Amino acid sequence: MSKKTFLTDDFLLHNDEARQLFHHYAKTQPIIDYHCHLSPKDIAEDRQFENITQIWIYEDHYKWRAMRANGVEEKYITGNASDFEKFQKWAYTVPFTLRNPLYHWTHLELKNYFGITTLLNSETAEDIYIKTSSFLQQPEYSVKNLLRKMNVQMVGTTDDPTDDLRYHKQIQEQDFEILVLPTFRTDKSLNIENLVEFNNWITALENCCGSKIISFNDFIKSIQSRHDFFHGMGCRISDHGLSTFYAEDFNEDEIVLIFNKARKNIELTIPEINKFKSAMLFKLAIMDSEKSWVQQFHVGAIRNNNSKMMETIGPDKGFDSIGDENSSSQMSSFFDKLNVCSSLTKTIVYNLNPKDNEMFASMMANFNESPTTGKMQYGAAWWFLDQKDGIQKQLDVISNFGLLSNFIGMLTDSRSFMSFPRHEYFRRILCNILGKEMRNGELPNDLELVGNTVKNICYMNALIYFNLPIHEYKV
Repeated sequence: MSKKTFLTDDFLLHNDEARQLFHHYAKTQPIIDYHCHLSPKDIAEDRQFENITQIWIYEDHYKWRAMRANGVEEKYITGNASDFEKFQKWAYTVPFTLRNPLYHWTHLELKNYFGITTLLNSETAEDIYIKTSSFLQQPEYSVKNLLRKMNVQMVGTTDDPTDDLRYHKQIQEQDFEILVLPTFRTDKSLNIENLVEFNNWITALENCCGSKIISFNDFIKSIQSRHDFFHGMGCRISDHGLSTFYAEDFNEDEIVLIFNKARKNIELTIPEINKFKSAMLFKLAIMDSEKSWVQQFHVGAIRNNNSKMMETIGPDKGFDSIGDENSSSQMSSFFDKLNVCSSLTKTIVYNLNPKDNEMFASMMANFNESPTTGKMQYGAAWWFLDQKDGIQKQLDVISNFGLLSNFIGMLTDSRSFMSFPRHEYFRRILCNILGKEMRNGELPNDLELVGNTVKNICYMNALIYFNLPIHEYKV
């Protein structure tokens, strides 16, 4: 007989104070998921998934990496095996994920979405597959109802500037009560080192804007027009995926020449590439500031490391890792240049290398200013760091170098509609840290004081920071 779950109501909550904080202040807060990679098309069309493999495994790099580490053949991961076979291989892998966050997330998701408390393994796989697939085929488990089930109030998708946002428009016309807002993700406008991809993206931008891009000035005007369009569609957040910051000195003539070389497919030098990226980051930040957007920077990934698999199955298939570039001086220069010209908008920075935790947090604190509370945010534990240990360290660092009380909380950064229990995971960890310190006399044993701080981190701070048109939820 399969054993029942270890996930009791008090999972990760190790004393009475922690339990009270979670159950009375954190648990009932709605979710503002201000950064994720969910499909707006799936939301607009209220997609009904046929089975749990489609919603759970198709886009999950975390699971793919674990399965590869456990010797599973690629055909059961990204290949042409059947959905049931892929699920069987994932179920086979789950018992080997002990102490990996996947073990916690897997069973939280089964419990919260389907009420399934049986541990997933090879023996239980078929029964769980049948039960979950049966649930998913019911109207109550459509995409929109899954968001409602998890008490989501806002979803921030990730969108290329060339996207026509047709599905966001559909969602708005449907008067869906959950906010689904686009995010302006401009990575391809900076990636000038890959001339083929860069020029292909410019072609897409031309088609989108309906005008030719001959000069660098045309390029910026076209991006500005997309920025304006996104703003009209409710976008108030930008995002950048960077290996490091870029803040080289440049003048306009230099950038014009570099752009012209790129358009002629003439290979660029590293200094030219860095100057161009510096110019683009600065100009994009100015656009954000002029509209009072929030800008995000996800810094430190080294992507597509496995060239053999890159050639075989393509990019973004779970072969990324933590980079080791030094970002401190360039980050300082970048923010300072913007600050000097009064163009530094609200900013969230996420690091991927844990060695940079303290550096990032201390850097952000240099540029806080009134009247904005928590203007410069050291962002939530991201990607390889969003497990229990990484979340704890992020919370400790933000406490030591800033004001934990002003932190805007967790996000899923996920492509799966079943990832929202990660907010609960974060909230339990937060409450356990604060409850332990209350018990030890390191914080006042004042449930209302600490509890309101928990409520703010889980919900209210993000609501205010992003200026969302949502009426405050009353507990």
